Amino acid sequence: MAQEEEVTLDDDSIALEDTEESGTNDINVSGIIPFVMDRYQRAEDYRNNDEERWLRSYRNYRGLYGSDVQFTEAEKSRVFIKVTKTKTLAAYGQIVDVLFAGNKFPISIEPTVLPEGVAADVSFDPKMPEQLKGETEETSPYGFKGDGMELPKGATEKTLADRLGPLQEKLGDIEGLKEGVGKTPSSVTFSPATIAAKSMEKQIMDQLQESGATKQLRSTAFEMALFGTGVMKGPFAVDKEYPNWDEEGNYSPVFKTVPSTSHVSVWNFFPDPDAANMDEAQFVIERHKMSRTQLRGLKKRPYFRSTVIDDVIAQGESYSKKYWEDDLSDYAADHGIDRFEVLEYWGMCDISMLEENDVEIPKDLKSYDELQTNIWICNGKLLRMVLNPFKPATIPYMAAPYELNPYSFFGVGLAENMDDTQTLMNGFMRMSVDNAVLSGNLLIEVDETNLVPGQDLSVYPGKVFRRQGGAPGQAIFGTKFPNVSNENLQLFDKARQLADESTGFPSFAHGQTGVQGVGRTASGISMLMNAAAGSIKTVIKNVDDYLLKPLGEGMFRFNMQFNFDPKIKGDLEVVARGTESLMANEVRSQRLMSFLQVASSPVLAPFAKFNYIIREIAKSMELDPEKVTNNMDEAAVQAELLKAFQGIGPEQGQQQAPQEGQPPVGANPLDPTGAGGGNIGTGQAPVPNEQGFSGNDGQAGAAANQAASEQPPTNEQLQ
Repeated sequence: MAQEEEVTLDDDSIALEDTEESGTNDINVSGIIPFVMDRYQRAEDYRNNDEERWLRSYRNYRGLYGSDVQFTEAEKSRVFIKVTKTKTLAAYGQIVDVLFAGNKFPISIEPTVLPEGVAADVSFDPKMPEQLKGETEETSPYGFKGDGMELPKGATEKTLADRLGPLQEKLGDIEGLKEGVGKTPSSVTFSPATIAAKSMEKQIMDQLQESGATKQLRSTAFEMALFGTGVMKGPFAVDKEYPNWDEEGNYSPVFKTVPSTSHVSVWNFFPDPDAANMDEAQFVIERHKMSRTQLRGLKKRPYFRSTVIDDVIAQGESYSKKYWEDDLSDYAADHGIDRFEVLEYWGMCDISMLEENDVEIPKDLKSYDELQTNIWICNGKLLRMVLNPFKPATIPYMAAPYELNPYSFFGVGLAENMDDTQTLMNGFMRMSVDNAVLSGNLLIEVDETNLVPGQDLSVYPGKVFRRQGGAPGQAIFGTKFPNVSNENLQLFDKARQLADESTGFPSFAHGQTGVQGVGRTASGISMLMNAAAGSIKTVIKNVDDYLLKPLGEGMFRFNMQFNFDPKIKGDLEVVARGTESLMANEVRSQRLMSFLQVASSPVLAPFAKFNYIIREIAKSMELDPEKVTNNMDEAAVQAELLKAFQGIGPEQGQQQAPQEGQPPVGANPLDPTGAGGGNIGTGQAPVPNEQGFSGNDGQAGAAANQAASEQPPTNEQLQ
């Protein structure tokens, strides 16, 4: 009888131990492998129709004709107009621009509306009389008597201290601390829940940056636009190597377990065939193509059975290509792949089946009918089997559709939406090219009865034909074929317009010129671009709901479970920010600036949140608000510094009238003009009868002088 595998419980995870007999004798888990392989076969069979759709989309993107396309003998041209590629890359670029418009990963952490465990706001009044700070009945930490916020029964003042979260050390000893926003001019307000949310957000942003999540999200967005579904995996724990050198210059790297994310190609993703989305999926299987080096690298990860891996490697590579891999690859069909096929299973497994295969179930888990497990298989060997370590146990995969198909797991991509129109464009263009080639040459008619027999009938410049009868010019006659390529090109343009309508992505959105009408103006093209953004709006919303929010929640749960820093704990929620940049930045910036001008009125200023407005203006200009804006406290300090630096006060800002005999304020005393330091130029002489003219113009001037002499003298003149 084979030696039974020992099962241990480590870090709330149950896994098979690795023994010397694991590689050659694995009878006790023999039922697990058929169970996983059966589900893998079901998922693969269900995907056949989807794979055909993806192949057509890929061929249209690459400009390749499939084996199902049959050409007639009259069709000579094989031209392929890759409009699908143009629109796919344009849609992909627009998705990426929208997601990363704020120069950060589009996820944020916010406190809930009514946070539990952490106070939303706390305040205290430093000017409160000392005799009132110690009163608990009238001035309790929960407000005053009669306001509905009295100290709960059985609670003490320490209850509020426990709800300070990251501010507990800072505010724990403050007397007179109350829950809620301060209501006196001298009160100081803190927001423990908001501080915890920002700390958690910074932690997640740092983790996502280290894992290269931005690059992974871009790869996911590309497959989503092309095939209709983009898949990401994470978070999962990996040991990351951080370079480090000791004092003597020796390399001693530091290894740290961090959460990581990765892009999963839709071709290697096999979900539950009976599920319409990841929330309904009972299992997911990922297919890996690993080299010997990658397979050996698994031995460094937790719960992988090293002896089994060595045995699998000793058996040799066993990768078998799928039928679609030859179409995706530019290699020959008979090209072999020296790799291992490894299946990674995440999903539910019946406890009865685990017990039948001599897997010991911990007592606290025996009440469940099924448990979620992670199983790795290669060459019919069990490389790893462990219970899902995450709490709550969820499958760490996200699948976002480009266009939602409510009756299928996989969505519909842009390339599939224009499959028919791409076929039409190719057909009309081939017809146009064939006709242009045919009409551009002469069709030669030869009357062989009038020619000397045995001559070569090929035609080339300078060719000499020997004629034995008939009228001159009738033995060989050239006929021109009619040119109808313009009609075919018109049909091509019509098919391209249909492609715009079928995809909801107009040609002007990816740089097509020749837009007429309202599109010839800046405001007009902005209106058209905003209208075209309607189709991409649904796509970005799908990214928010099916990818960004689950990924953010996964990162949040990872840190709540494995990160013991109390500064990031709290009743928080994940908010996906992909749709914030859907509005054109120019339009959004203009609206924000207009609102800022209105809100700057002294009457309306108290009602405006200027901190938020300034941050949103920075986002609309594609700037990082964390780097270019200050919060309210920092803004107040900055204002005082600028005021002190400039030395401008209310009394100094007013213009003072110049004293008698002194030059005007700001004038240069050395300026001979006395005008204040301006450059002296020739300028233009004033025209007579215009303002500023002080001379006379002959007769008019003499008359004016005479009239002035006839006027009686003034008192000043008499004096």
